[in-house]
Amino acid sequence: MASTREIRERISSVKNTLKITNAMYMISSTKLNYAKAALASTEPFYYQLQSMIARILRHLPEDYHHRYLDHREAADDADLRRAIICVTADKGLAGAFNHNVLKMTENRLRPDSNDLLFVVGEVGRHYFSHRGIHIDEQFSYTAQKPTLPRARVITSRILELFGNDEIDEVYIIYTQMKNAMATEVICQQLLPLQRLDHKLFVKQMGNATQEDFSMEPNPSVLLDQVIPEYLTGFIYSALIESYCSEHNARMQAMDAANKNGNQLVSELSVRYNRERQAAITQEITEVAAGARARKEQMQRAARRRAMKNADK
Repeated sequence: MASTREIRERISSVKNTLKITNAMYMISSTKLNYAKAALASTEPFYYQLQSMIARILRHLPEDYHHRYLDHREAADDADLRRAIICVTADKGLAGAFNHNVLKMTENRLRPDSNDLLFVVGEVGRHYFSHRGIHIDEQFSYTAQKPTLPRARVITSRILELFGNDEIDEVYIIYTQMKNAMATEVICQQLLPLQRLDHKLFVKQMGNATQEDFSMEPNPSVLLDQVIPEYLTGFIYSALIESYCSEHNARMQAMDAANKNGNQLVSELSVRYNRERQAAITQEITEVAAGARARKEQMQRAARRRAMKNADK
């Protein structure tokens, strides 16, 4: 059975850990509010941009072709060169947040294929490097501070590869925060845009009305300007969503750790008090037994003296 000193030291250790988890909870709460504000400030522009692209696609001829819109012909799906952007965090202690993204990415990567892997976040870089999976490019300092300039760097890189015919499809895998309690890992195709199958555009086009619409100087130039901006906005929103989900998951993990820690401190305190009371009871018992033994010893000594006096 543990001594009171060992229990007291363990209580102190758990309380010190609780200070760390409480601090991490507060930091994640602050960063989550910041990320939500950043996302809310940019959403109106990119929602309007989605609506504009939907209007453009709605007025394009059915036989119109554009490099950003059409699937590239390949003899087999295995011959398609795909680029996958995996968005993770730079740190752990966020529940299953990183694990879910990494597992989906690992399942999407085809063995012995031409797939390219782009990684955002140190957790993803360490995970794939440890397993010997080649990383074609890592975007550092992006997971902890998503900004539009960093999103444009990613967009320019994938557009460069796509424009040079080095890749045929681009996907991004990230975590979307549905509400304060639920998140979902999303795999979204960025390029090429599917005019008929893209759910965002289908929704926008379904609400569109008949209108006179002209594109100057021509649809190709317009799409060359608008679609990169749309991709930048989508990647930025994905980075922010992932950032929000990370800190939301970390808040939940730290909250669970705080509850478990407080419960453990309570249980240890009860155990400490019981051990302390048992020790005090034992000390009292020993003192009482010693006093009783001393009293009996004094009584025996007194009887011996009395017997000696009687003999005289």
